[in-house]
Amino acid sequence: MHNGTELAVSELNAWYGESHILHGMQFEVKKGEVVTLLGRNGAGKTTTMKAVMGMIPNRKGSVKFGNEELIQLPSNRIAKLGLAFCPEERGIFSSLNVYENLTLPPIVKPGGMSLEEIYQIFPNLKERLKSQGTKLSGGEQQMLAIGRILRTGATLLLLDEPTEGLAPVIVQQIGAMIRLLKEKGFTILLVEQNFRFASTVADRHYIVEHGHVIDMIPNDQISQNTKKLETYLGV
Repeated sequence: MHNGTELAVSELNAWYGESHILHGMQFEVKKGEVVTLLGRNGAGKTTTMKAVMGMIPNRKGSVKFGNEELIQLPSNRIAKLGLAFCPEERGIFSSLNVYENLTLPPIVKPGGMSLEEIYQIFPNLKERLKSQGTKLSGGEQQMLAIGRILRTGATLLLLDEPTEGLAPVIVQQIGAMIRLLKEKGFTILLVEQNFRFASTVADRHYIVEHGHVIDMIPNDQISQNTKKLETYLGV
């Protein structure tokens, strides 16, 4: 049973300068769900996440987190409500070690994970606490980027292509971690190109094209829709 809607996005439009990128994005994520935005490069998936987080000032429409309307709020206020964005470029500080990277973001609300809990999910990080950010593998950097937002107290995690460029065995580890976070009650919005990976973690998939949602496929219907998905995603 799902509780209420955690994130409801409707008629979301966003611009970079003169370029109109999002044209009425509409989707919702219920509490405790993992939901994917699937689409080709340039479809507007990352822009959607940034617009939800208030990182794109030029946006209009409605973004509701529980009962709070976020559309007028600056990104620091949005983060304080319990949303956290993990960008594709991961944003690891190369001059800092793993421990320093983990403890850098401020705690925005109570209830975040302790470092011990984070080490249980990511044993690799515990072994590498003194390693510089640049010395980590791509997979370890991704784990660090996600581990870092778990401390903050955020309950809605926006993960932008967490498997991009990672070896298959690491992709499996990231998948296991997303399923574990779901078990722990986190709500997750995931941007992916790889629908086969997405189908191992998500409840539902929204297909994004030209800055709006053109289809929604429940995860249990993904196998009958493989051909359609390959067409949508240009696989």
